[in-house]
Amino acid sequence: MKISKSLKIAVAALALSIFAVQPASAVGLTGAGATFPQPLIDICKAGFAADTGHSFTYGGGGSGTGRTNSDKGVGDVNFSDTPHTATTRVSTVIHIPVVAAPVAVMYNLPNKSKDLRLSANTLAGIFAGTITKWNDPAIVADNNRTVTTIVYRKNADGSVKKDSKGEPVVLRKDTRAVYYTLPSATIKVVYRSDASGTQGNFTNYLYGAAPTVWTKAGNNAFASTFPGDLNAVANIGRITGASGSAGVAVQAGKTPYSITFAEKNFAKAQGLRVAFIQNAAGNFQAPDAAGTSAFLGAADVDANGFLKFNYATKVAGAYPLGIVSYALVDTKTTNAAAVKSLLNYLLSSKCVNTDPSLEYSQISGDLLALNLKQIAKIGA
Repeated sequence: MKISKSLKIAVAALALSIFAVQPASAVGLTGAGATFPQPLIDICKAGFAADTGHSFTYGGGGSGTGRTNSDKGVGDVNFSDTPHTATTRVSTVIHIPVVAAPVAVMYNLPNKSKDLRLSANTLAGIFAGTITKWNDPAIVADNNRTVTTIVYRKNADGSVKKDSKGEPVVLRKDTRAVYYTLPSATIKVVYRSDASGTQGNFTNYLYGAAPTVWTKAGNNAFASTFPGDLNAVANIGRITGASGSAGVAVQAGKTPYSITFAEKNFAKAQGLRVAFIQNAAGNFQAPDAAGTSAFLGAADVDANGFLKFNYATKVAGAYPLGIVSYALVDTKTTNAAAVKSLLNYLLSSKCVNTDPSLEYSQISGDLLALNLKQIAKIGA
């Protein structure tokens, strides 16, 4: 990750401030926006209240809601899964990428014991409507072959252990032959009907990793990035939308032969399985915290806190659909101390490790340094 050396120094200087000051009085913080970080926020609210005396009420609603509320000065901490670059953005609002996790590709197939594997071109073809049957030769080829998966060594906090050069340390390489008899059934695609940063990240990946198939730049609105005619007869009723991460997961859960995308937590609740996605190194990786951490480590980041993901990274175990969710915070907030406490808590292992099964990644190293530097601007 390309970040200035001064940010690394910020870790040592600022990390000590986390939880250092207890509030003189409790503050009830509010926010809304991206549904991607919501499971983590929900699971950490009680601990945050116990540790700091403050509370945080988060309403979700999608990244579009987070950006709109931020523009209107509604709420203390709103979230968007993609940078808010519109000219309407309030000049004193900053981006802080405090939540990291994988976007999982979820599917509803009869054989619940089989893992589905998808390359970038195949995944793009499915969502672009050019691959419409589960036994399409492209899907068959991805799932009847020899595959390799990289397993990383982890630190005690769950982050990927790195060597002296900053490279992820490989624990082992699993290589095996896989075989999957896929059904001759029509694929039912479920996308986000709301303005979704998760969707923006997902379609950015399709465009970045499979540009010859997904030929339009990614966008939070599915209709504007879909590379074909969404209203073509062949797509009507086969490609449908639902609002929110929970909404697409519920729809996929009750729709046999469907496929969708959301944070991994929603798959389990609806009895959906999650796919292994092939990265640019040729390995098929599951949507987990370690692979996400490895992928994010290859990103570029600018002074605004915006990450530019490298879908072509050859980091062996990178899960190429890892994303961050940005907290949108006005540096002139009157609740600066409480807001800083909340963001520091979300970054802490105490929060991320509350429920490891959610697969949120522990942010560390240069990205943590960036976060701490951004947090220091609040109320300054």
